[in-house]
This record gives sequence, C-alpha cells and structure tokens, in this order.
Amino acid sequence: MAGPNARLDLLVGAAAGALAKARGIRTAGELLDFFPSRYVGYDSDLSDLHDGDFVVVMGEVKSASTRFMRNRKGKMLVATLTDGRHEVEMTFFDARGHEAKLRPGVKVIAGGQVGFFRETCQLAHPGYTVLSDLAEAERPGLFPLYPAVPRLHNWNLVRAVKIVLDALDEMPDPIPADVRARRGLMPRLEAYAALHRPDSRTHLEAARSRMRYEEAFVLQTVLAQHRAEREREAAKPRVAVDGAALTVFDARLPFTLTDGQRAVAAEIAADLAAAHPMYRLLQGDVGSGKTVLALRAMLTAVDAGAQAALLAPTEVLAGQHLRTITALLGDLADGGRLGGHEAGTTVRLLTGSLTQAQRRAVLLDIASGEAGIVIGTHALLEDRVSFADLALVVIDEQHRFGVEQRDVLRAKAATAPHVLVMTATPIPRTVAMTAFGDLDVSTLTEKPAGRSPVATYVVDDSRPTWVERTWQRVAEECGRGGAAYVVCPRIGEEAGMEEEVAPGGDVLFDVAPVRPPAGVLETYADLTAHPALAGLRIGLMHGRLSAEEKDTVMADFAAGDIDVLVSTSVIEVGVDVARASIMVIRDADRFGVSQLHQLRGRVGRGVDPGVCLLMTAAAPGPTRDRLDAVAATADGFVLARLDLEQRREGDILGARQSGGGRLRFLSLLDHEEIIDKARADARDIVAGDPDLDDHPALRHATQEWLAPDQAQFLDKG
Repeated sequence: MAGPNARLDLLVGAAAGALAKARGIRTAGELLDFFPSRYVGYDSDLSDLHDGDFVVVMGEVKSASTRFMRNRKGKMLVATLTDGRHEVEMTFFDARGHEAKLRPGVKVIAGGQVGFFRETCQLAHPGYTVLSDLAEAERPGLFPLYPAVPRLHNWNLVRAVKIVLDALDEMPDPIPADVRARRGLMPRLEAYAALHRPDSRTHLEAARSRMRYEEAFVLQTVLAQHRAEREREAAKPRVAVDGAALTVFDARLPFTLTDGQRAVAAEIAADLAAAHPMYRLLQGDVGSGKTVLALRAMLTAVDAGAQAALLAPTEVLAGQHLRTITALLGDLADGGRLGGHEAGTTVRLLTGSLTQAQRRAVLLDIASGEAGIVIGTHALLEDRVSFADLALVVIDEQHRFGVEQRDVLRAKAATAPHVLVMTATPIPRTVAMTAFGDLDVSTLTEKPAGRSPVATYVVDDSRPTWVERTWQRVAEECGRGGAAYVVCPRIGEEAGMEEEVAPGGDVLFDVAPVRPPAGVLETYADLTAHPALAGLRIGLMHGRLSAEEKDTVMADFAAGDIDVLVSTSVIEVGVDVARASIMVIRDADRFGVSQLHQLRGRVGRGVDPGVCLLMTAAAPGPTRDRLDAVAATADGFVLARLDLEQRREGDILGARQSGGGRLRFLSLLDHEEIIDKARADARDIVAGDPDLDDHPALRHATQEWLAPDQAQFLDKG
C-alpha cells in the first residue's frame, strides 16, 4: 500500500507526466489535493439551455451523421444528444476520432458553450466522456469534473484518482480522533474519497464540512500556539498612579466616555497590569473614539514611570496625532516646562523630515526618558532610536506595517512591551478571529455623543446639472463657515505621475473607463476657474508634496485659510478638521467600499452635519450598486462585510503573502459556528500539548501553514 508522498508516476503511469507538466502534481497527496470543480449526476435536463452558457450535460446519442464541408477540407460530425425529452446537437468541425465513438445508443457526458444555429441548440466541439469507457465499478455516484489538464482527458483523471485512492490504506489526520468523534467528522481519507468520488450530494457535503473544519482547526491551532507563546513572555506590569497624569486627564475630559469605551478601557488597564505583554486589537468605526483610549493607555505607561510610542503610517497622520494628543492633554503635554503640569510629560514627534538638529534633540529626549510619549513614522524604527524604558507600543492602522517593522520597534524595549493595535477599518468578527486570532479583540460600536451624521449621495457624473449643483453645494457649505474636501483617485496625467491610492486601498477597475480618472491637478485647475467657487481659497494635497508642504497645507486648512482642499486619498485616515462639512469624491467607483467609508469619515467631525457626494460615471450594475450601498448605510461593519463578499477572502488575509489562499472550503463569513468550535478545540489541544508532541499529524499541518511565505498574515499584531 502507498502513502500520500508516493510518486505518482509509479501509480498511474503516463497520466503522471501530464499532471506534472501542467499542474506540478508529482505525488499521490498532491493529486488528491487537486479537487473537482464541479459534479454532475447521470441524468440531465436539456430543456433549460441558454445561449452563451457553459454547461455539462449527460445523455444518449440519438443520431450521428457526417458530411463533407464546402469551404474547408475534411468532414464535420453532428451528433444529436437526448435526455429522452429534449435534444442538443454536438457539432465537430473535424470528425476524425469522434465517428467511432459517437454512435447511436452511446451514453456520454459532454461539456461546452451553448449556441444556437437556425434555432437549433448546439454545443460546438464540446469535450465529452463516453460512459461505456468507464466500467460500472469506476463510476462514482456523482461524476467529477476537474479543472482542465492539457493532454489528459477528464475520465483518465477520474481513473488516476481511483487508482491512488485504492492504493492508500491511511492518511495522516491532523484532527485528533476524539475531536472527530465529538464533532461528528469523517476521517481524512474518507473525506478525500468522498470529494473525488461522492455517492451523493449529501455524502459530498459531509466531506466538505469535514474539510472546512480541518482548515479552521489547523489555522486556529497555529494562532493558539502564537497566543500561548506570547503569554509565556514576561512583561513589567504598568499601573496608573492615583492623582497622576491619567487621573488629571480623565477629570478634564470635556465629554463622557461611552459605555463601550469604558468597558474597553477596563480591558486595556487589566492587560497593562498583567505580568505578560498585552496584545490587543482595538477596532472601531470612523469616529468611535479609539484615540482617547490609546492616549489613556499611554498615560498609564507614563504614570508607571515608562514610555509609550505611537507608530503611524504617514507623516500627515503622525502630525495629526501630535496635534490631537497635545490638544487633549493641554498642559499635561508640557511636563518639566514652565507652565506645564507637575504630573505631565513631554510629547515628541519623530519623522523623516526633521532637520538634523531637531532629530538630535528628539533622540536625546527619547533616550533619556524625558519624552514620555513619542509619536512617529517609520523613523522610529531606525537603529539610532533608543528608549529609556519602552512600556507600550501603539500601532495605528496595523495593515500598513509589516511584521518585521513591528518587531523592530518591540525589540527597542528591555522587556517585552505591551502592544495595542488600532484600526479604523471595521473587521467582521470571523475575519478578526482568523487574521487576528492570536490577539484579544476589542470593538467599539457606539459613536461618542456630539458626532454629526454624514449624509451620502451618489451623483451621476454624466448629468451636467447634477455636477453643477455639486459645486454650488460646496460653495454654500463654505459660505456658512464650513470647509470642503474634493478627493480624486490620482494626482495628474503628467509623465511619471502614477495613480496614488492610500496604502491598503483597494481600487476596483471593474468598468471600462470612458475617460482618464480624475486627477488632483486637473481638478484644481478646473475648480479655481469655476464661477460657483469664485472667491474661495483652494488648496492642493497629494503624495508628491514634501512633508513640510503637507504640514503647511493641513495647518492652513485646519485654521480656515483654505476653504476647499483638493486631495488624493492621502487624507483617508486620521485627518481631523472639525470645520470640514462636505466631501466630494470624484470617480468614486475607483475606490473600494471600505476606503470610501474611511474617506467620508473626515467630514461631520464638528457640530455641523456632514455631506458626502460620490461622483461617478458608472452605469447601473455591480459598480453602481456598490456606491449605492455606501450611500445607504453609515455602519462600517455592514460595509466591511459587503467588501469581503465582493472580494476574495484570501485578499483580506493577504493571500499573496499568506496562508489565506489555503482556505479552499472555509468561508470566513458563512462558517462562524465552525470557526468558534475549531477555536475552542485548538485552544484545548494547545493548553495540554503546547508543542504538539502528542499530535504529530497536527504539528506537521501547522508547520505547512507556517512556511515562510504562509505565516505573515498570522502575525498581524
């Protein structure tokens, strides 16, 4: 008997060459992992065939005839296939090789594209299998149809799989027998047999259920091991001191924390007080109040006599965090200075655009411990940056950073620091359980009191009156003291200027553009000359500006010296200008659902309600439906689910660098109960056997998941 690693050429002969060349399949196990794409029964209904559809049908050859063609050499063959009630013609423009097979009374499985010629339904040159070529014992209950393998007929592939299955007496099973029994799962070899040779649809679904559970279980085991390993790390407990900075800060807050914020704050405080490092994901919709909670955590570190670092993906966002945090802290941000609060600390910003003298001063304050809170970009990761006692790392918009970058910052602490990961891109629960399964997840669902709603409308760019009214509305908002963003998907059409989308954005080109996408430079020129906007001060923001220029533009916009800011999506995350009340997004169909939601979160952050206008030339269809969905709801979690439904789940998990592409049976949206059960089982196994010494098949499966090109998404924290 053979095992999964047996050489395929020793089992199936000539078929092995075609499989190796076309699909890289060289072992028995690799062949069994090559699953059918469809299954058909042995009875077909030929009454419901539609022009252009690709179909697989089964029937009996009623008649077959050949004739010479007028305009080309050779003979064509027309075979009429019937299910006993309806008929379809199989047409071959080269009869050679088919005449002897397609004789009246022969039963075949045929697949091809439906067409009509003189009102007769046809399959032009279809692929087919003669059932008599397969012995009765070789026929599975449902006939499997595999992805195409050049130079290998489907029925030969069916035979090859049967040979391999018959040769295997066992297959290592990563799911322990007691777990299988408890969850009612079939053994792995039986599942593979059912996937390739199902007796019935019920049998097939049972096999798929088993494989879904296996994927969830192996992945959750990897995450449970990560979690257990981190819980074994030692960290210094960091506890706030009564009467120190956090107490003063809380007493001064001009608003009351929501119930959700208070609950998450308690979770974070408990984590910081523990003797092992916190690894927590804090997610919340736009405007849910994550920054305040992160600042409270940083003040806890300061009160404990240590330091906190906030890592932001861009200088614009780092600068925004500095302004927000210093404004919230007031004199608490001036510790040790004249006029500063005695319980305060020093807040410092470290970015790549600082002068050498500024950088030296900041580095000195960080190394000495003078700077209790340090905000920065990738510049924080440089070797020259040395902390006196780094207790807490806050990572904003984690998906913008790689694992190695995160670990560089963690390594700057003498003992493992606590880590708080923030994201404003809502993540459906099942995705969070998988992509961030080794982190504790806190979710803010409430909006703080005082946040204004944002009304969103879709504007048809092909209607001049609608476009004109859009710019009039911008002028009206600015005339009332508000400010406007006009967002474009690219900078401009000059040579060398490529499309700019915020990192992590998901531009979707699913419609053929009728013109180049709107650019910032062209839009700026158009709006400065537009009569409706006469007298308004219009500014420019895009990624090709220097950091100093960006800071100046944002400062002018926030101060009211710019009325309309024409920008790329560089303002997508974190930018907070309370007077901004309207946003126009040009060619909104060029942005993904989540990105649109993040962008519109930049308005309505003050007392005035916000307006977001999604301009598009997209015709009715999936693209327009996507924009209508954004306009219909302000719930980022609903939109996140829609985003995931419309995109490959592997992309969400980072399949190009990760194991997301290994999820062939498990749907992160549809199989929440399976993921919950697998998570519980995995944690039980790891709790009793951390290194999986007693579970070698499971250990091998986790090692496959942890191959270098598979592991990155598992370590988002």
